[in-house]
Amino acid sequence: MFTGIVEETGKVKKITQQAGLTRLEVSAKKVLSDTKIGDSIAVNGVCLTAVAITDNSLSFEVMLATLKNTNLGLLKLGQAVNLERSLKVGDRVSGHFVSGHIDCLGLVRRRLLRNGSAEFQIAVEPALMRYCLPKGAVSINGISLTIFSVCGNVFTVCIIPHTLKNTTLSFTNPSDNLNVEFDILTKRAGV
Repeated sequence: MFTGIVEETGKVKKITQQAGLTRLEVSAKKVLSDTKIGDSIAVNGVCLTAVAITDNSLSFEVMLATLKNTNLGLLKLGQAVNLERSLKVGDRVSGHFVSGHIDCLGLVRRRLLRNGSAEFQIAVEPALMRYCLPKGAVSINGISLTIFSVCGNVFTVCIIPHTLKNTTLSFTNPSDNLNVEFDILTKRAGV
């Protein structure tokens, strides 16, 4: 379980194809603290298990199904990813509860920059729009955000300068695919 508050961005150092899975090595600093092999780390919002740790990186084994259903299968060497350690009992939940189980890929339709902040319009499958509620929570590439508006199969999120500067959203452009996880409480309510 995560909160959607990105602790740092790391860069993809190595992508190795193995039998039935891909091994992904990502540079890290802050999330290395107190992380052990077997711990869960959100990488672009996807819950992955740390299988190796060095002084400056973490490695993960990613199954084929995960690569197909998330943007992890689109990653390139040197590309930035959002990183967050799992929630500990007693920690503040500054964002919202994020499971790390991606619902779909969202397609960036529009990115509008204004005075250091940004507005993103993201299209998803029409059947999933029932989970898009104005002022509801959504995780985009592991970032806890509030849905500003909804129209058809597109929802809009607004990004403050701090979030834009400290996450991969600063590198995100129209036509990019983002990992979308709708609010677990909204999904459980059966909206």
